[in-house]
Amino acid sequence: MSAAEGGADRLVAEIARLRREREAVILAHNYQIGEVQDIADFVGDSLELSRKAAAVADARVIVFCGVLFMAETAKILSPGKMVLLPDSRAGCPLANMITAEQVRSLKQKHPGVPVVTYVNSSAEVKAESDICCTSANAVRVVESLQAPEVIFAPDRNLGAWVAAHTNKRLIIWDGYCPTHDRILPEQITALRHAHPEAVVMVHPECRPAVTALADQVLSTGGMLRFARESQATEFVVGTELGILHRMRLENPGKTFIPVSRLMTCPNMKRITLEKVLWSLEDLREQVLVPEPVRERAERAIRRMLEVT
Repeated sequence: MSAAEGGADRLVAEIARLRREREAVILAHNYQIGEVQDIADFVGDSLELSRKAAAVADARVIVFCGVLFMAETAKILSPGKMVLLPDSRAGCPLANMITAEQVRSLKQKHPGVPVVTYVNSSAEVKAESDICCTSANAVRVVESLQAPEVIFAPDRNLGAWVAAHTNKRLIIWDGYCPTHDRILPEQITALRHAHPEAVVMVHPECRPAVTALADQVLSTGGMLRFARESQATEFVVGTELGILHRMRLENPGKTFIPVSRLMTCPNMKRITLEKVLWSLEDLREQVLVPEPVRERAERAIRRMLEVT
């Protein structure tokens, strides 16, 4: 065993000890680095993880290996638990593209029009919303509303995907995920020529010109499920590279080809084993959501869960 491997083993052992001592549950998003996914109690998408954490009755501490809005969502659904984000700088550029004040301004310009907000948003933005959605259930959530017109924020690409699958008129905020927006249709076309037997899967945060070329447009959870259940053995994957770790673990006989080696979210990669350990040692960085904001944000999330 090399010194590096020995050091990693000691880190993992110390994390396991502190997890028991702190009565903690460790959550890792599908985009986290592989070694962080490997030490997590649960790996999944942001809302799935928050719901699992809320269901773990004997956990006092939640260590969320992801970005800030995800840890906030865990706190919204588990107000009695301490929620830790191992690196407080791990924000989400998409979530930062809209503020609560901007949502209030939208509501003033379009009185009576319901606001559907993607979960990739701050607690304050969720609190100003009528209902939340995920990339997997966005169409169902929009369709569940009686109004013919809907404000959709903050992702313009997900909004375009929803608009193409509903008769409702969407007023779409001009935000985007820098990682997914980087994918170009020319890349998909080139990979189709290079791998004619591969199934092309992309995330709905990609540009409309990209989703139009895909065989499957799926959330991260949908991609993982499709990869497991599909008879295909080769897949082109249009989302953040971290998901490939789990795909390859779960499907050892299949091949997964990233659209680009540049499909990396730098904020997702801020979390390391060392930071998870420090977080458990010092109970940092605690994520707090003011109770009035938390209650209103929770209503928007609960309404979504009732629909789906």
